[in-house]
Amino acid sequence: MAPKFDSTSISIIKIRTIGGEIGAVSSLAPKTGPLGLSPKKIGEQLSNATKDWEGLRVMCKLTIKNRIAEVEVIPSAAVLLIKALKEPKRDRKKIKNIKHDGKISMQKIIFIAKFLKNRSLSIDLKGCIKEVIGTARSIGCSIIN
Repeated sequence: MAPKFDSTSISIIKIRTIGGEIGAVSSLAPKTGPLGLSPKKIGEQLSNATKDWEGLRVMCKLTIKNRIAEVEVIPSAAVLLIKALKEPKRDRKKIKNIKHDGKISMQKIIFIAKFLKNRSLSIDLKGCIKEVIGTARSIGCSIIN
């Protein structure tokens, strides 16, 4: 038999989910079931925490202690750039391979780079700005001064 789970320990689970939607319970069950949590309840918590990121795929960090989960949203550079472009919500199942051909200012790129600085592998802010500019170019948007 497997050892009994210690409820006082802190467990961290990272899940990539679509903002504002309740994900598939079948994908949450293997991760949250052994910890004594209901996958349906976790799915509702994830959808409530990601309301601001509607339609975008964001990484969520579940911190579980004493069978209580806290959800923290960890947006990537691409998600922050797409949100900064203020594009309308689209149906993911019908419209695929979209190019985000908007324009974004350098001020917004610097703001996003400062936000992502602690997670970046670059030494200084200049390198982090270059990373964000590269991500912006790869999703298809142009940078204006």
